[in-house]
Amino acid sequence: MSKDKKNEGKEILEEFKELSEWQKRNQEYLKKKAEEEAALAEKKEKERQARMASKSEKSDATEDQESESDPKDPKSAKEDAKEKVEESEDVKKEASKEEPKSKKTEKEDKRDKKIEKKPVKEKPVKPKIPGVHIWRAISILFLSLLLLVISAYLLSPYATMKDIRVEGTVQTTADDIRQASGIQDSDYTINLLLDKAKYEEQIKSNYWVESAQLVYQFPTKFTIKVKEYDIVAYYVSGESHYPILSSGQLESSAVSLVSLPETYLSVLFNDSEQIKTFTSELAQISPELKAAIQKVELAPSKVTSDLIRLTMNDSDEVLVPLSEMSKKLPYYSKIKPQLSEPSVIDMEAGIYSYTVADKLIMEAEEKAKQEAKEAEKKQKEEEKKRLEEQQNKLEEEKKKLEEESNRNQTSQRSSRR
Repeated sequence: MSKDKKNEGKEILEEFKELSEWQKRNQEYLKKKAEEEAALAEKKEKERQARMASKSEKSDATEDQESESDPKDPKSAKEDAKEKVEESEDVKKEASKEEPKSKKTEKEDKRDKKIEKKPVKEKPVKPKIPGVHIWRAISILFLSLLLLVISAYLLSPYATMKDIRVEGTVQTTADDIRQASGIQDSDYTINLLLDKAKYEEQIKSNYWVESAQLVYQFPTKFTIKVKEYDIVAYYVSGESHYPILSSGQLESSAVSLVSLPETYLSVLFNDSEQIKTFTSELAQISPELKAAIQKVELAPSKVTSDLIRLTMNDSDEVLVPLSEMSKKLPYYSKIKPQLSEPSVIDMEAGIYSYTVADKLIMEAEEKAKQEAKEAEKKQKEEEKKRLEEQQNKLEEEKKKLEEESNRNQTSQRSSRR
């Protein structure tokens, strides 16, 4: 009996040694799968190398990321395949031991093979776009949109809409300022913003305007702020009064007597150059001294052609050259406290003063001298005239005598014949 049992055990071992058909198929499948994986790994490695050569501009960091995302190299794939083959042999041994326990049907085996044979599709890695290209695209898009908006605005009626207001006018009108500015209804609003200085200069072409400022307020409001020249004096001709501006400009149109201020400086000459010199010299004098002057008139002498006479509000008179008025006239403030009565301060050559009474006496003496000179001159003219008349009479008598003698001679000749 013991021999039979040993023979039976040997037969069983031999049967276990012989592989079943499922095990053979499984072993062949695993070998084939390992070879396919190794070939796929080699193919992907070649693709990766080609991709790396075509994209040499990429940084090392992106290359490291791609290399990490790529599958294993062929050597590692082959090692994995060998490990799988060894595992499959171990599985075969275990399966040969546990074959009685495994009760899979052939249909299940076929189903498993189909599932295992389906290749897993890997999604290709998309290359990243460099940030420089993204910023370039954004900048180009932004500029294009900006040009589109500007073009649409310039083509719309809003581009020429303007609300223009004028502030600070007293002697002029808002219409005069707008006309001087040269702003047209068809001008673009953006042109007014870009050429503000040009329009401000054009506004100053009005001789009343000292300064002008063009102020913009969103969206279409423009304010012209004007500062006019002051009226420093009035040129008086009879009953007419013409304003003299601080710029030296003489207004061509007279103002009404009602619009005249209570106190003002009267100028009795209208030469344009002399008026400009007077206003420039007057601007350098203190306001208190300006307010003390009542009247200015020309009083040229043999020595000083531009001598002027200033009549003050307290009846004092100051004689000073026009070109030296700003230098010499301030001395009047120092001399005035020393004067007890209305006086004349002569600043033509040096500075000295005398009373108005003395002036009247001097004027009377001068007038008497002048009258004496005129009388003497008249007398001389009369004597000259009388002598001329006497000479004329003598010449007439002489002519008459000559005529009579000629007549006598002719009568004697006729009698002789």
